[in-house]
Amino acid sequence: MKQKLNLDTWNRKEHFLFFKQMEEPFFGMTTRIDCTKAYEKAKQLGVSFFTYYLHKTLVAVNQSEPFRYRIINDEVYIFDQIDVSATILRDDKTFGFSLMEYVENLTVFAEITKKEIERIQNTTGLITRDFDINLIHFSAVPWIDFTSYSHARSFTFPDSCPKISFGKMTEENDKKTMAMAIHVHHGLMDGYHVGEFLTLFQQLMNE
Repeated sequence: MKQKLNLDTWNRKEHFLFFKQMEEPFFGMTTRIDCTKAYEKAKQLGVSFFTYYLHKTLVAVNQSEPFRYRIINDEVYIFDQIDVSATILRDDKTFGFSLMEYVENLTVFAEITKKEIERIQNTTGLITRDFDINLIHFSAVPWIDFTSYSHARSFTFPDSCPKISFGKMTEENDKKTMAMAIHVHHGLMDGYHVGEFLTLFQQLMNE
């Protein structure tokens, strides 16, 4: 379900109209996330660390209203729920785009994720199902401790889905961290909103 945002009463109307006309309306930033507690919690629960921080990402996304905004025919809509399309690696080193629906319960989400990963690994090709736009695009690059990140994008394709990527987990002085890159549509949010999201996400990872 979704509802249209009233642009005339939105305090960011001018910002939206300004940035949506740009060939590249996305901006991005890379930061480091402390995942010490999250890694231990995932082990305690018997859940893969990938599934654990993927779920925490979705929890934060669904609690952050600007991350639920999408542009449809030059109008802004607020979706009730945001799911995730994550890139899943196969044995032959190709990958496919997955779709995991968001549920608040981690155990249920872990089962959804497990089944979708198995489905992708037993198919070929890149796009193996239909997708809506109430998604975030998610990727993990666990081989690289990156300090910046960019995406392949077609400027002619109407896209307003946030893109979130994680790098290699590193450890120093018993503290585990990993790089996190976020790219979002500037017509829908600003650095302030990304900062709020990151604060919430780190709190969830510290639980």
